[in-house]
Amino acid sequence: MKKIVGIGHQDFETIRRNKYFYIDKTCFIKEWWESGDDVTLITRPRRFGKTLNMSMTETFFSVEYKDQENLFEGLKIWDQENFRKLRGTYPVIFISFADVKETSFSQVRKKICSIIKNVYSQYRFLLEKDNLSENEKKDFQNISDEMEDYKASDSIRALSNYLSRYYGKKVIILLDEYDTPMQEAYVNGYWQELVAFTRSFFNSTFKTNPYLERAIMTGITRVSKESIFSDLNNLEVVTTTSEKYEDCFGFTEEEVFAALDEYGLSDRKGEVKRWYDGFTFGRKTDIYNPWSISNYLDKRQFAPYWANSSSNSLAGRLIQEGSAWVKQAFEDLMRGNCLETEIVDEQIVYGQLTQKRDAVWSLLLASGYLKVVKKELKKNTDRWRYTLSLTNREVSLMFEGLIQDWFAESGGSYNDFIKALLLGDVKAMNVYMNRVAMNTFSYFDTGKNPSEEEPERFYHGFVLGLMVDLADRYVLTSNRESGFGRYDVMLEPRNPGDDGIILEFKVQDKSEERELTDTVKAALNQIEKQKYETLLVEKGIPVDRIRKYGFAFSGKKVLIGI
Repeated sequence: MKKIVGIGHQDFETIRRNKYFYIDKTCFIKEWWESGDDVTLITRPRRFGKTLNMSMTETFFSVEYKDQENLFEGLKIWDQENFRKLRGTYPVIFISFADVKETSFSQVRKKICSIIKNVYSQYRFLLEKDNLSENEKKDFQNISDEMEDYKASDSIRALSNYLSRYYGKKVIILLDEYDTPMQEAYVNGYWQELVAFTRSFFNSTFKTNPYLERAIMTGITRVSKESIFSDLNNLEVVTTTSEKYEDCFGFTEEEVFAALDEYGLSDRKGEVKRWYDGFTFGRKTDIYNPWSISNYLDKRQFAPYWANSSSNSLAGRLIQEGSAWVKQAFEDLMRGNCLETEIVDEQIVYGQLTQKRDAVWSLLLASGYLKVVKKELKKNTDRWRYTLSLTNREVSLMFEGLIQDWFAESGGSYNDFIKALLLGDVKAMNVYMNRVAMNTFSYFDTGKNPSEEEPERFYHGFVLGLMVDLADRYVLTSNRESGFGRYDVMLEPRNPGDDGIILEFKVQDKSEERELTDTVKAALNQIEKQKYETLLVEKGIPVDRIRKYGFAFSGKKVLIGI
């Protein structure tokens, strides 16, 4: 009998007691414990089993579960006699920052303090024992949402002390999704305040805590050491390129195909691979995200389950507000091409995401939106050269949705522009394009250097929109010369009945072009001079079926002519 695929369960005990579908990852317990590492930071994309593995680790080691050995019977770890004896012998503190997504520092601070208070409430029985002094009991009871910074910073170390004395053993600390508040802080503008708060908290909990046996932290990204880990020289960092635990998070292809066989879906392996394969951890290729596989086994339908499972706001913002170069590179990725870039290390410096070219790709790689096609160390340097591509079909669909949302926020006029373009209605194109330009010029710019890059940023954002909305009817290619004035776009029809279209963009040079109409003429002359229609003609499209448009820009004004 096939097991029920319980969607959304991240609690190990719940899954095992109800005999839900589960792929055995208890090998992680053995590998982690035998590594002997003091504090381990493991980064993986969201929905890759981090929380479930942390729950599994807590359930295995915690004295609270010492009488529930049946939860592990039949799993790989149970074959290890020495680990059977280790099970249920440590006090464990489990903390999760997964829901810390507030929009201000005051609120996020209060939320973290509330989480700490809830952790304390699990051990209120300590107040009834003689292990704590009267002052310690008072400190215990003063843990609250509004406690002062020094109290919050020292709270988990203090609790470690209490538990260690009560059980006669040092504690294991598990912190899940440590960087969720970090990403929200960056997006909402309170990064520096949060860094100061968390640096002190992490130092007290993981560095100067004499009652700590071992600890694990999980997250999506490796936040730079200078930001919050400056005092943690005992930190073992395991990223997606590390060989440690390479098959402990996510499903291997062997595991996925075995599950498809079990559920009578053997004939869908190829399509499942196209949709959901593409992740690589360490040397292990063909890793699948568990969320999408579980949903597919349950619903038997292909859909972007993982990509749509939570907010992609940071990824969208990085592309939306990115430089012209970033948007141009993303155009190539959306076409199915690869990107070559250098990544010095995998630390995410949030303050540099909009300044350093490789910072954007580092975050998108860590988040699972990009995959490594090839990696090689440049000669005589410590720099790695990466060849990257979009991870799989569902990631591509996710970005298509994000791009459509950009233009939806311009009042719906972009779709009207597309309709006018297909109909050859130049008057309507002008009306709609001016509305789009007015609403999206600033939307595609960070506001830091609005004068120089606005036209290029808008142009590349516009091209991404064309790629998404016209992909079913046209093959879009772009030929970028030097500067914005020499960019052009070509739309090659997929259907025999459609016209070919060439678009040329030009910024008004007021020293040579008194009116925008002059700039339109210059753009159209460029199309003729460079013979851009040659490729379309070679594809068998008659010259009289090739439409040519000149786009002239002056500030946020646009004029389109033929």
